[in-house]
Order: sequence, then structure tokens, then C-alpha cells
Amino acid sequence: MNEYVLLFLVVFAVNLLPAFGPPTWSVILLFGLRSQLPLPALVLTAALASSSGRYVLAHLFRLFASRLSEKTKANLAAARAAFEGKRHSGLMALVFFAVSPLPSAQMFGAIGLAGVRIAPFVGAFFLGRLVSYSFYAGSAQLVAEHTSLGETFQETLTSPLSIALQLVLLAGLVAMTKIDWARWLGKPDEKPPEQPRD
Repeated sequence: MNEYVLLFLVVFAVNLLPAFGPPTWSVILLFGLRSQLPLPALVLTAALASSSGRYVLAHLFRLFASRLSEKTKANLAAARAAFEGKRHSGLMALVFFAVSPLPSAQMFGAIGLAGVRIAPFVGAFFLGRLVSYSFYAGSAQLVAEHTSLGETFQETLTSPLSIALQLVLLAGLVAMTKIDWARWLGKPDEKPPEQPRD
């Protein structure tokens, strides 16, 4: 199988996982060490694959949101209306997506559940990943000389801090659906907009 296709499929699949998946950087390190892919192609392929995976993940959460109770849907609609009503919040969220070191699966889950436009977040995520993946791919040889890739990979999946962070983010995602956003943020002046189709 073509190395580009294999890289794309592995990174895409990892980014479809809503939690507890291996970090994409570990896949990039592995391919950086084991393949002959040029650095720019490796980075671009991984960034496209991870962004595509997160786009699909957000849409899967959006489909799931359609099955929630009416009360939960109303809570999420109020959160969406408040978020979309403040341009500054949207810009800050895009910057956060581009540079955040936090696992992004739950953030894309929140976007999908809230029904905000997905494409701008995927764009910011893609740009941020171009930068971070360049660093990871470029440092693959250095990392290999000083650490065991297997140990590093295992630690990211089994460290108590990593597991706790994933659990906290999942709890935050569940809590997001339970908060009465209209009560806390004020009722929107008009009916919340329909969910965007992106």
C-alpha cells in the first residue's frame, strides 16, 4: 500500500475516536522514522487526515445530538446562540483551536453537539496542525535517539494524567449538554438559528 494512503488512513482513523485514542503525533513520529516520505508531504498528509477525521467526528456528534431530549436540544441551542452572537468569542475559539495542546476530540464533540459551524474550526485546526506536525516530524530522529518510541507511546495511553484528562474532558462534554445555557447566558432575543449545514 502506498505510504501516503497508509498514513492518511491511520491518522484519519485515530482522529475519528472520541477519546482514548493514540495521539496523532506518535503516528507522525513513527512514520517519520520508518518511511521515506519527505517532511512537507508527511506533514501535509497528516494534517489533512487529522482535520478530515475531526470533521467527520463533529458531524457524528451532530447526528447524535439530534437524538437527545428536547430539553437538552434547547440547552445546546441556547449555547449555540450565545456563542454565535459574540464575534469575539468565535475568534478566540478559533485561535484556541489552532494552538491548544489539549486533546481535540472532545472539543470537536462539543462543536458537533452545539451545532455551530464546523468548517471554520476545522480550518483553524488544520493550520495549527501544520505547525505542530512540522515540529513532531522534524524532531522524529532526535526523539528516537533519546527515548524509546514504544515507551513514549505506551505512556501517553496509560499515564494516569492522560487518562484523567480524557475523563475530565468527557465529563465536560456531558456537562455541556446538561447546563441550562439560556438561564446562565440569558435567553436569546429571537429563536435560535437552525443548525448550519457544513
